[in-house]
This record gives sequence, structure tokens and C-alpha cells, in this order.
Amino acid sequence: MAGVTTRLVATSDAPELAALFAANREFLAPWEPFRPEEFYTAEGQRSYLEDVLRQTAAGATVPHVIVDDGRIVGRITLSGIIRGPFLSASLGYWVAESANGRGVASAAVARMTKLAFDELGLHRVDASTLVHNAASQRVLQRNGFQRYGLAPRYLKINGEWRDHVLFQLLAD
Repeated sequence: MAGVTTRLVATSDAPELAALFAANREFLAPWEPFRPEEFYTAEGQRSYLEDVLRQTAAGATVPHVIVDDGRIVGRITLSGIIRGPFLSASLGYWVAESANGRGVASAAVARMTKLAFDELGLHRVDASTLVHNAASQRVLQRNGFQRYGLAPRYLKINGEWRDHVLFQLLAD
């Protein structure tokens, strides 16, 4: 998608992200961890962004917003960045309901994996999806990710420990 890009989050994104999360709360609930009420406020987002940007400065994470035609429509993050012989990170993303099914997530994943390999010099990026999240699995597969396993009770999503399908993409 020509209009889709990503960029590093900024604390000034807090009001727009809070509004986006609030508007997509029900849409995201089946796929996301439980969030406290303050998460959906501009102040809660500002606090979260300040924390994640400290982690970015330490080299542990690269949090981006997904932008489509000038509007923030989601988030995508490389987290748990490990250097040394592992050179790996985990990829997580979501897009707003209005951007869903239009190739926005696929374009953002392509951009972030290019950043991971070309700019950060990583060897591996992993991602996980809920077992029944076929749309997200297609996004990863379109970008060359290979399924390599199943993790029982992997993440607590919407209040329950849920199984996840594991994917990875290697630089070579």
C-alpha cells in the first residue's frame, strides 16, 4: 500500500492513540491483554509512551505507529531486542478496525522487518498469533514468516491464558 508508512512513536501521539484505542476497544478486545481504564486516556498513553521511549533509548524496543494517508491507524513494535549471538526481536502489531483487511498490516510488517534486518542488523524476528487469528497469520506468511510451533497458554489475552502459533523470519 503506497500510503502506508511507520514512524517512531512520540509522546505527542498520546491523544490520537488514546482516541484510537478507545474507538477500537471492542474490536481489539479478543486479541489484546486486559487494559486498565487509564490506558484509554491521553495521560495513560503519554505515560506508556514515555516508558517505551526509555526502553527505546536503551536499545530494547523500537515502537512505531502505523500511518495511513497521514492518520495513525495502529501500532507495530519490535520488542525484546537481544544482541550478541542471538540478534533477535519479537514483532507485535495491531490496526484499527477501519484499516483492517486493506493490506495496511502487511505493509507495516514489511517495513518493520526491513528495519530489523537492514538498520538494526538483526538475524531473526519472531511473532505469535492466537490460534484462530487467521488474518494475522496471513499477514505474517505474506511477509515470509514461517510457522515453527505452538505455545500452549502463551499469553494472557482478554483475561485468559491462550495458545499461540509461533512464527519467525530469518534475515537470510
